[in-house]
Amino acid sequence: MTVTAQSLSRTQKAAVILVAMGKPTASRLLKFFKQDELKALIEAARELRAVPQSDLERIVGEFEVEFTEGAGLLDSADEMDSLFSETLSSDEMNALMGFSSGEMGPVDLPPVWPDIEKLAPARVATLIEAEHPQVAAVILSNLAPAAASAALLALEKPARAEVVQRMIGMGNIAPAGLALIENSLRRRLEAEGGARDSSVAQIKVASVLNEMDKTVLDEVMQDLEEAGTPDLAAIRARLFSFEDIVNLTQKARVALFDDISAELVTLALRNAGAGLVEAVLSAMGARARRMIEAELAQGGDSINPADIVRARRTIASTAIRMANEGAFELPSATPAAA
Repeated sequence: MTVTAQSLSRTQKAAVILVAMGKPTASRLLKFFKQDELKALIEAARELRAVPQSDLERIVGEFEVEFTEGAGLLDSADEMDSLFSETLSSDEMNALMGFSSGEMGPVDLPPVWPDIEKLAPARVATLIEAEHPQVAAVILSNLAPAAASAALLALEKPARAEVVQRMIGMGNIAPAGLALIENSLRRRLEAEGGARDSSVAQIKVASVLNEMDKTVLDEVMQDLEEAGTPDLAAIRARLFSFEDIVNLTQKARVALFDDISAELVTLALRNAGAGLVEAVLSAMGARARRMIEAELAQGGDSINPADIVRARRTIASTAIRMANEGAFELPSATPAAA
């Protein structure tokens, strides 16, 4: 029997949209409904018959705004588990969750959160920006505090504020709803596996290049550019040497030298150009600056040049680590005046 849009209730229309979407998309939307709404949808879906395409388009247009606003995540884990067990068979539950028949759900898979915590903060931000703010709040709430904080800083300010507000007001999340989110994230990470592997390779190459002297590094990068090396821009963005400190923002320089000893800074600044010395000292406290300037004024002819190189690499490595942790962004690798 064919039904028309006029003959359907609001709940039946919602069920029509979900059924028409198919399992993957429908599963992602289910986490936005409350318990009583979800139960009504399940019952309505079982009573559906064929709906003409023209009526389906009309229904979609009618409900589009309401569904994009969402109704929040499920409130009670126990009641939600009970609801699924009472209304769905195991096969139906697997189909709803996006698993094949006989396949176990996400509870038997390794948690996805450690994999997300290993990603760069900017990538985590990109991963959650496409999600509903409530889902983004759930994701960040399940990450380690350091990883969640770094990802928050990588978000745009309006999105950041909304996600934090939702994290503050968040209640208990039903295991079924959390499983839907984990399953979706796991699929996205698997789909982006190629990009992840490329990123790992770039990090390894950059780590090797960062061990080179600045002059040698510039020559190698020029050779690679002339050879048409792919992904060179991505590799260049991961490069950082002590001389590149002049390209950091003042805020980044202050953060960098906050926990670095004055002795190490003094050693690294031996034989450095005036511009580089000033860039570093401008980020130091007045007392530390006076002490370093006094040490530099005494000369250092007896100091082993290899010790100076090691000191500079230590500071550069610290900058790279802090950037990876989201403390600041590294500048694009460009020749800097020493």
